[in-house]
Amino acid sequence: MRDLLQEIGASLSRNRLRTTLTGFAVAWGIFMLLVLLGAGNGIIHTFEANVNTNALNVLTIYGNTTTKPYQGYKEGRSIQLDNRDLKATEEDFPDNIISTGGMLNQNNVILSNGDEYVSLRLTGVHPIFAHINSLRIKEGRFLNQLDIRERRKTIILHAKTAEILFRHTNPIGKFVKAGNTNYQVAGIYKDQGNEQNSPAYIPFTTLQQIYNKGNRVNVIVTTTKGLETEEKSNAFVKEYRKTLASIHEFDPDDEGAIYVSNRFTQIQRVMTAMYLLQVALWIIGIFTLVSGIVGVSNIMFITVKERTHEFGIRKALGAKPRSIYKLIVVESIAITTLFGYIGMVCGVMATEWMNKAYGSTIVDLGEGESTTLFIDPTVDMSIAIGATILLIVAGTLAGLFPARKAANVRPIEALNAR
Repeated sequence: MRDLLQEIGASLSRNRLRTTLTGFAVAWGIFMLLVLLGAGNGIIHTFEANVNTNALNVLTIYGNTTTKPYQGYKEGRSIQLDNRDLKATEEDFPDNIISTGGMLNQNNVILSNGDEYVSLRLTGVHPIFAHINSLRIKEGRFLNQLDIRERRKTIILHAKTAEILFRHTNPIGKFVKAGNTNYQVAGIYKDQGNEQNSPAYIPFTTLQQIYNKGNRVNVIVTTTKGLETEEKSNAFVKEYRKTLASIHEFDPDDEGAIYVSNRFTQIQRVMTAMYLLQVALWIIGIFTLVSGIVGVSNIMFITVKERTHEFGIRKALGAKPRSIYKLIVVESIAITTLFGYIGMVCGVMATEWMNKAYGSTIVDLGEGESTTLFIDPTVDMSIAIGATILLIVAGTLAGLFPARKAANVRPIEALNAR
């Protein structure tokens, strides 16, 4: 075995450029497979983390624009949601609706505390909002039903906003001013973005009253039960649209009048897309590997052709076909093992670099929302090792046909070869 390895080493050394280029193709194949899988895992892990932190059984309803004429009204009429829709959502669907809340915004509000101030968006919400979005309360509490019922001037600040307005003092129970209105700080929340322009939350009814919104509602959010399939969800939305159509006088079949988003079915579609993404990455990576293996097989055929005369002499001196067969196969294995290992190490290092460089990068989505770019964009070592072993096996197979050709060469023909 030692003599065999020395002979293979000498053969590879004599053809350094060819060996290096062939090995590069092999290393590049395993490297790209691991990098692609790592990047795909980073995206999938980010999505899964966002899914795990938010409630899934959520419907979000927006007013939109009619697309059909109805009872004297022309198409193109804007539908503005209001308190009647909130009430109908709460009371008319007891079999499917668990809880309901509204959202209403007031932009460019200046909050101040002494000489400190910050410009942000005030969002009026119901207590359900914290559950739907898995809002993390750092200190104090979130809004409750008493805040809603009594229209309290209570406010929930983002941690960064509280730090700006109150510096190193505890803000809970203290007051901030917005125009002529003083709000008492009841809680501090924290999100992934930690941005100072994240909104402050006040009771929905308080915002309606103070900012003269009347009975307007920007968005209705609900938690549901029994809508686990797209068919059930579509059937519910059809009935729900009929209810709102009777309130706002639009065609019940006009799907453009209101928009209903089902988080559960959306996530199902995205999960399917994530699965297809992972499959596509595997296919691309495997084809990249195959191109490297084909390169190994081709280089072995070239080696056999160049060494045909040598193999003829060997056989004429009594070498058995098995020894020549072994020589070519082991050389093929040596190339794929050495460069496959190099590609694996470089691929793992690249995914670890991605994790270190981008694993905690926050992307601002606007309006105070943000997300993490990549979460753990790495590849499990078992997959990396398994892919490398697969590569070595493929390299072995790639050397079989050239080895068979070399072993079957006839001494007379080989000695006459040029």
